Amino acid sequence: MSSAASLPVLRSLVTGTPPYRVPQREIQAAARTLFPRMAARPHLLDVFSNAQISSRALARPLEWYLQPRGFGEKNAVFIEEARALITRLGAEALARAELRPADVDAVIVVNTSGLSTPSLDAWLIESLGLNRQAVRLPIWGLGCAGGAAGLARAADLVRAGFRRVLYVAVELCSLTLVKGDESKSNFVGTALFADGGAALVVTAPDVPGPTALLSLHGAYSTLIEKSEDIMGWDVVDEGLKVRFSRDIPTLVRGMMRENVAGALASHSWMREDVNTFVVHPGGVKVLAAYEEALSLPPGALNSSRKVLCHHGNMSSATVLFVLEETLKAGAQGRVILSAMGPGFSAEHVLMEL
Repeated sequence: MSSAASLPVLRSLVTGTPPYRVPQREIQAAARTLFPRMAARPHLLDVFSNAQISSRALARPLEWYLQPRGFGEKNAVFIEEARALITRLGAEALARAELRPADVDAVIVVNTSGLSTPSLDAWLIESLGLNRQAVRLPIWGLGCAGGAAGLARAADLVRAGFRRVLYVAVELCSLTLVKGDESKSNFVGTALFADGGAALVVTAPDVPGPTALLSLHGAYSTLIEKSEDIMGWDVVDEGLKVRFSRDIPTLVRGMMRENVAGALASHSWMREDVNTFVVHPGGVKVLAAYEEALSLPPGALNSSRKVLCHHGNMSSATVLFVLEETLKAGAQGRVILSAMGPGFSAEHVLMEL
């Protein structure tokens, strides 16, 4: 194991959203137009209030989503808005890290909610004037787990000798709404999904700059056997159609205690060493399942609940919003950051504040 003095460190963390912020009650009202068959049974609309989300950011005004949109139109919006968001956040993350764009050795961009070739990291190099010899690592398809996996890969790149890494996660999940599809998955996604991004700088500990926010000890990944059906996209003419086909909270309750124990043991940590859990808030039932599986005390996941309330589920970026809230709350000591996503998989990152 590496000594603390040689561990990769987080120098900056910036989050942000597109400009259109909409109260949940307005989205619930719009659902009556989007889902007329389901709206005829008013109790089904309770999913919007039960989600415990107060408002969410969207890539377009709410009325834009009330008209049918094809995959091409949605994806064009994704590219436009994702580029704008990662440019703004990436520039701020570099400035906070006191890092010149030309000094960046590697660029990671994580997303799952839209397609771009050339990948978004190429745009980021052009728009920010980053080092043209920087290693590029676009990561697509990990969904909600991508935020954790991207952070783990940023630390891996630093360990491999790429001393200054810019890592960006960006998701515009609202664009995956399929108007006219009254499946349960599309309905639930409309109640949860939102848009946002995060940018981080991870460096070697001896790189000059501001005081490190945390050190990164390592990571732990698990691909669950025969779980491909649990979550993902079905690609249809209207775009990326969300698929939920199994009870994720039940899965969390059944596996997470053992899985977290494995993550800790892989780095010789004990459960009592961990003071803080940074958990992706896939929904209130998922958070309750984490609390039950890990025997967490009341309030342990307050940062996750706060992010869910004010931002909804932004896929990969969400757990990085939770990390930001955790840092603001003044947490200290050893931390495990956790998220699950398509695969079906679990990703953990072990950190120390």
